[in-house]
Amino acid sequence: MEQTKKHVPLSVLLVYFLLFSGAWTAAELLLKDRLFPENAVLMTLMRDGILKNLIWTLPAVLLVRRYADCMLVRLKEMFTNKIPWGRLLAALAAVTAYLLFSAYRTHGRLAVQPSFGLDKLLIVLFVGITEEMVFRGWLLNATARHDDDFIAMGINALMFLCIHFPIWIHDGKFVHTMTHLGFVMIIILSFMFSTVFLKTKNLLAPILLHMLWDLLVFMFC
Repeated sequence: MEQTKKHVPLSVLLVYFLLFSGAWTAAELLLKDRLFPENAVLMTLMRDGILKNLIWTLPAVLLVRRYADCMLVRLKEMFTNKIPWGRLLAALAAVTAYLLFSAYRTHGRLAVQPSFGLDKLLIVLFVGITEEMVFRGWLLNATARHDDDFIAMGINALMFLCIHFPIWIHDGKFVHTMTHLGFVMIIILSFMFSTVFLKTKNLLAPILLHMLWDLLVFMFC
């Protein structure tokens, strides 16, 4: 694919991220506990199925369409480009082996966590789609100029890290996550998802990888 010479204005990206992160921070800190707190499934449907798609997915899709000439990969191509299934399956197998080994080392056995249920399955479904659409399908797609644009991937990883701050603050895990270097895994995952997207030019590839990671973490870790 030929690379475009056009760029999304920096002001657009900055204003978008400020509005996006502000809206999601408000939703996490002010609305999360008020959305069907007595029913985990309904709360997940409202928060991740409706609210998150309105704040994350819809604006990202509209912006990718609006700045189509500035994208590394156009919207339609993000879902139709051929996926190198051999390499992707190898990556999925590696992620599976890593997480299962980590879970076994931590718990001394492999067993589905008691907290795993329908609400967690819904989170796996929606989070993979919403987060990859925003951070790889829109932000990375708008800033990367080639397949191994390390600078764009680094900036993307920092933004991906920042958007996790509200949930860590809400759950009282922010200080622990930062002081015990738990945040490093978020950066590593961002680089992994970004690399898969830039190499395949297909958003479904990092979505599948993201979903698998979340699924195994909820089930076993």
